[in-house]
Amino acid sequence: MRFPAFLLFCAAAAAPVVAQSAPIPLIPLPREVVRGMRVAIGNGLAVTHTGSADDAFTARDLAESLGERRIRVDTIATTGRFRVELIRLGTARATQVMRDHKMVFDSAMTAEGYLLLVDSSAAHIIGATSRGLFYGAQTLKQLITGTGAKAVLQAASIRDWPAMKYRGFHDDISRGPIPTLSYQKAQIRRFAAVKLNVYSPYFEHSLAYAGNPLIAPPRGAMTREDVRELVSYATKYHIDVIPEQEAFGHLHHVLKYELYSDLAETPHGHVLAPGKPGSMELITSWFAQIDTLFPSRFMHIGADETVELGRGQTRDRVRAEGLGKVYLQFVRDINTALKPTGKRLLFWADIAMESPQLVNILPKEMLAVCWDYWSFNGFERCLKPFKDAGMETWVAPGVNNWNHVYPNNAVALRNIQAFVRDGQAFGATGVLNTNWDDDGDALFEQVWYGVLFGAAAGWQQGESSIPEFERAYGRIFHGDTTGRIDEAQRKLTAAHAALVQTNQGDGRNELYWLDPWSAEGQIVTAKIRPGLRQLRIQAESALVLIAQAKAQQPDLREQAALEAMEVGARRLDFIGMKFQFAEEIAQMYARASTPINAQTSNDLNDINSPLNGRIGDLKEGYVLGRELYEHAWGNENRPTYLGNLTNRYDAAAQLWIERSDRIRGAMAQYRRNKTLPRMEDLGIPRPAPIP
Repeated sequence: MRFPAFLLFCAAAAAPVVAQSAPIPLIPLPREVVRGMRVAIGNGLAVTHTGSADDAFTARDLAESLGERRIRVDTIATTGRFRVELIRLGTARATQVMRDHKMVFDSAMTAEGYLLLVDSSAAHIIGATSRGLFYGAQTLKQLITGTGAKAVLQAASIRDWPAMKYRGFHDDISRGPIPTLSYQKAQIRRFAAVKLNVYSPYFEHSLAYAGNPLIAPPRGAMTREDVRELVSYATKYHIDVIPEQEAFGHLHHVLKYELYSDLAETPHGHVLAPGKPGSMELITSWFAQIDTLFPSRFMHIGADETVELGRGQTRDRVRAEGLGKVYLQFVRDINTALKPTGKRLLFWADIAMESPQLVNILPKEMLAVCWDYWSFNGFERCLKPFKDAGMETWVAPGVNNWNHVYPNNAVALRNIQAFVRDGQAFGATGVLNTNWDDDGDALFEQVWYGVLFGAAAGWQQGESSIPEFERAYGRIFHGDTTGRIDEAQRKLTAAHAALVQTNQGDGRNELYWLDPWSAEGQIVTAKIRPGLRQLRIQAESALVLIAQAKAQQPDLREQAALEAMEVGARRLDFIGMKFQFAEEIAQMYARASTPINAQTSNDLNDINSPLNGRIGDLKEGYVLGRELYEHAWGNENRPTYLGNLTNRYDAAAQLWIERSDRIRGAMAQYRRNKTLPRMEDLGIPRPAPIP
C-alpha cells in the first residue's frame, strides 16, 4: 500500500476547499482510503474519457446521476471547471497521474478495481477495464453531498477492488408481485451503483415460454421481448442476468393444471416426478429457450425443498435406493440434459445438510448455492462438504422480508454479515443475497437496506461492519445528511424487537391480519400485550423521523423507498393499535354492561361513536392500509395479483364494519330500555385480567 501521508491542495485551485474531519460514509467501503479536504463543485464539472463506448456510457451515467442533483455536467474541460477524468490503465495519462499521486495499480485490481484520486481541481478515475472505471465513478457519486450550487465533493485517494467475484441479488418474481420492466431497470441502476454484478430473477411460472401458454399468468409474466430488453439494459451496467427457473420443486403453479398433472410427484403437488416421461422434456424445453434469451454463462435450476419426493410416484424407488440418491440422480440427469447449452448450472445446495456424504456424486462443474436466511453461525454444514468435494460455492443470505410487514433488519444484517464472512473464509466465490415473496405482499422498495448491506458484504474483505453501514445508509441511498432516515430504520428494528421480547416472533403479516377476538387472537393478545406500547412508540417515532427528514430536505432521493418504509411503519403501528383497541373495547363493554351504570353511555360512545370510536379506528386502519399499500405496489409492480391482497384489506375492514353495526344495535337497545346484549351475543370476548 503506497499512499501519501496527507493530501496537500493548492490554495490557488479552481474550486475552494473546506476542511473536514469525519470519516467518509461509503457503500461498499473501499479497500484503502486516505481522505482529503472538501471541494465545492457548485459551478459544475466536466467529464472526459478515452473514447470507448463503455467509457462513454460511464460518463453519461455519471452526468445523468449528477444532473438529478442539479449539478451541471459538461463533456468539454474548460478553465476553472472541476474535471473528472476516466483513464484507462496503460495509457500515458494513467502513468502520469499515478506517478504524480505516488499510487500503484496492483494485479489484484485488474478485473474490477480502480484508483480514484481526487484533489482540488480534478478527480482521476483509473481502471484496467470498463467495469473498473464504472465502479470508480459510482464511488465518486457517493463522495458528493448537496445539490445544485451547494454541491460539495469529498476529496480522497482510493484504491479499491472486490473480495468476491460474483455479487448478486436474487429477486422472487413468481409468488405475487411481478415487477414492471421499467422497475426492473430501476433495480439494475441501483444494484450497479453499489457494485453488484449479478441480477437473478426467480421464475416458477412467470416467464412466458413458447409452447406452454397455459402456465404464465395473463399480463403477469416476463415476455421474450421483456427479457431481451432487460438483458441489454443490464449489460451496459455490467450486470449479468442469471435466471433461475425451478426445475424440480416449487412447481405447483405448473402442476396444478391437468395438462401437467401426470408429471407431479403427488397429485397437483409442487415437485416434478423424476423418471416420469415428460418431466425431462419439459425442463429441456424451458432451458433451451432460456439459453437463447439469456447470454449469461450460468443458469440456475433451483432444486430446493423437494419435500414431496418419495411420497408419490417415486415412493418405491426412494424406498429401494434412498431419498438422497434419487434426488441427486435427477439433478445429475438435468445437468447432462442441459450440457449442450454449454452453460454452468447453479443449484440450491440443500443436499449438503441432508446427505453430505453424497455430495461427491454431483458433477464437479455444477455450482452449489448454499442458502440460510436466519442463522448467524453454523454455515460450515453446507460449505464444507462442497469445499471438500472441490466444487465452487456461492452463499445466499436473505433480507428477511417475507411474511413481514417490514423486514426485520436485525436478523437480515447479522445473517448477511456472518454468512458472507464465513463464505469468504471457505473460498466461496460469490454471494447471492435473496428476497422472497412467500405470502405475495412483499414490497421490493422495503428491502434496499438489506440489498445495500449485502452489496457491501460481498465487495468488502472479511466481516463487514453493521454500525458503519447503519451510519452511511441514509446519506448514500437517500441523500439524507440529518441522520433521521438512519434513525428511523433503527426505530423500525426496535419495533420488531418489542415483539421479539414477548417470545411471539416479530412484526409478521399474520399478526397484521389476525382477528384479536378469535380464539387464536385472544391467546396472542395475552402474550404480546407487554410489548404493544413499545412497538407503537418505535413505529410512530419512525414515521415522525421520516416526515422531519422530508420536510428539512425536499431533495431526498428514492422517495418510493421512503414511501414503502412509511407503509411498513404504519402496518407495525397498526398491529399494536389493533390488539390494544380490541382489548379496550372488550373492557369498556364489560364495564358498561355489568352492571348498567352512569358511565355506560360514555363507554358505548368510546367504542362505536362515528367520530372517535375504537371500532371505527380499526376499520379505518385497514382502509388506510389498503390505500397506502396499493399506491406503493403501483410504484413497482404490474396489476396482476394485487386483487388477492386488496381483498384481504376489504374483508378485514368489513369485519369491523359488521361489528360496528352489531354494537350500534346494542346502543339502540340501551336507549330504548337501558339494557345491553351479552358480550358473547355480540362476539366480544370477555377481557382477561390484566396484571
